[in-house]
Amino acid sequence: MRIDCLPALQDNYIFLLVDPEQHEAAVVDPAEAEPVLAALDAEGLTLTAILNTHHHGDHVGGNRQLLQHFPTVTVYASAVDRDRIPGQTVWLQAGDRIQVCGQTAEVFFVPGHTRGHVAYYFEQVAGVEARGALFCGDTLFAGGCGRLFEGTPAQMLDSLQQLRSLPDDTAVYCAHEYTLNNLRFALTVDPDNLELRERYQAVAIARQQGLATIPSRIDLEKATNPFLRWDQPAVQATVHSVNPVQTFARLRGLKDQF
Repeated sequence: MRIDCLPALQDNYIFLLVDPEQHEAAVVDPAEAEPVLAALDAEGLTLTAILNTHHHGDHVGGNRQLLQHFPTVTVYASAVDRDRIPGQTVWLQAGDRIQVCGQTAEVFFVPGHTRGHVAYYFEQVAGVEARGALFCGDTLFAGGCGRLFEGTPAQMLDSLQQLRSLPDDTAVYCAHEYTLNNLRFALTVDPDNLELRERYQAVAIARQQGLATIPSRIDLEKATNPFLRWDQPAVQATVHSVNPVQTFARLRGLKDQF
């Protein structure tokens, strides 16, 4: 399975999962249909599945148009998001396993950004440098995390803990190019983190060159993303708390005002 990153809207990424041998593909969070249709047409691929992480329009906006072209597509999304996902045909729960492009994905229930958010984790992905691949929507970002629109700090902390526990070499495919601004904020709460400083400089250069910063990796996020470092003394000192939920909530509050 090959993973292609398709830019969309202002700062979204759509991920196309390609099985070149079967001439099939699946798509994760199609914000809009046009880039997906163009990519499919360029290789003569048939779309077989849509994997939605949550119900927001910039993640499901292309569902209906894609279904017009491929009416038998299976649309996966959370059972909690029933009636909020266009064309949904499968209602997922935590621990479910699905077959996509000949590979198995485990479903993680990760509420916080929304109440029904899910993530998809492929433990083994042929052709990807990392051992596995995580499609986490707006729960975990490169250098940050999603806003809490429908969930609580405790829910989001639990969700991030699940993702932080994945193998270090897991590739992290998040849905937005927010990395540079996220790292700017991270430096305000973890300023003595040398690896974070180096990452910021590398990302600044990449963005000046118009390069994507996605995918990231779990080990890099654990080392530089303050929202995965709620138990680190330097971050705790910044927000004057050692309580995990309070530490996270205060970090999120600071980022919301950044």
